[in-house]
Amino acid sequence: MQRLPIPDDVTGFEIDADVRQDLKSLPKTLADDVARNLVMVARLLDTEPEEAYKYSRVALRLASRVASVREAAGFASYVTQRYSEALTEFRAARRMTGRVDLWPVMADCERGLGRPERALAMAGEPEVKQLDKAGQVEMRLVAAGARGDMEQFEAAVVTLQSPELASSAVHPWTARLRYAYAEALIAAGRGDEARDWFAKAAEADTDGSTNASERLAEIDGIEFVDALDEDAEDDDVEDVEEAEAGAKPARHIAKDEIGDDRMIFEDEEDVEEFYDEDDVEIDEDYEDEAPKRTDRD
Repeated sequence: MQRLPIPDDVTGFEIDADVRQDLKSLPKTLADDVARNLVMVARLLDTEPEEAYKYSRVALRLASRVASVREAAGFASYVTQRYSEALTEFRAARRMTGRVDLWPVMADCERGLGRPERALAMAGEPEVKQLDKAGQVEMRLVAAGARGDMEQFEAAVVTLQSPELASSAVHPWTARLRYAYAEALIAAGRGDEARDWFAKAAEADTDGSTNASERLAEIDGIEFVDALDEDAEDDDVEDVEEAEAGAKPARHIAKDEIGDDRMIFEDEEDVEEFYDEDDVEIDEDYEDEAPKRTDRD
C-alpha cells in the first residue's frame, strides 16, 4: 500500500478524544497509523483539500470499518466535489453510528449531484427534528439552496425566513444564514432588501466565513483593487492629480488576493477498489450521477 509522508511532529494524539476512542477497535500500531493520517486530513482540509483527500484514502484503506474514518473520508470527498463518494461515506458512517448530524451535508451532496428535489425531500424527513439548532439551520440553508437550484427563488426566500434569521443574537451560523438570505433576495429581484442583509451578515461575520463585505461594497459601487498591483498604484497617482485639478477621484480599497480556483479531476476507478462489500450500501436509485455543480451556494 502506498503511504504518504507525514511530518515527525504528527503523533496522532492531536485528533479528538472521541475519534481516538473509535480507533481503539484497531490494533494499537494500526490505530496510531490511521490517527496520524486523520490528523493530516484535518490539517489540510481547508488549505489543500486535494492533499487532504489523498490522506483520507490512505486512512480508508487501513480502516474502512471505523465510522470516524468513513466520516473523514466523506468530508474530504465533499470539499473536493466528489459528491457521490462523499454520499457513500456519509451513509456508511451514519449506518455505523445511528447519528443524524450528517443529514444536512448528505442532502447537500444530493444538490451537488444535480438532484435538488431529493435534498428537499430530505428536508422534510423526521431526521431533521432530531438535529440540534445548528443542524436545523444547516438543513434550512441546504433546502433554500435546492429551491434556488430549481429556480424557485421566492420559495428560497421564504425557506430562510425563521426565528433564527430574525434574531439579533450572533451564533456561529448567523453570518452564513444572513448572507444566504441576502443572496436569495438578489435572485428574487429584491436587491434593495438584499443590501441591508449583506450589511447584517458582514456585521456578524467575525471569522470571514462569507464575502459579505465585498458583496456590500459591490452594491455600493466601491471599487476593489490589488494593493500590490503597480498599475493600481499608478491609477492612485492619477486620481490624486485629478483631485488637485478639481476632479473627484475614484475611491479605492486594498484587497489581498484570495487564491486561484481549483479544477477537480476524479478517478472513478479508485472509488470501489478499497471498499469491502459489507461497508458499501448499494442503492440503485443513486447509481446514475448527474453532472457536478461548479457554482456552490
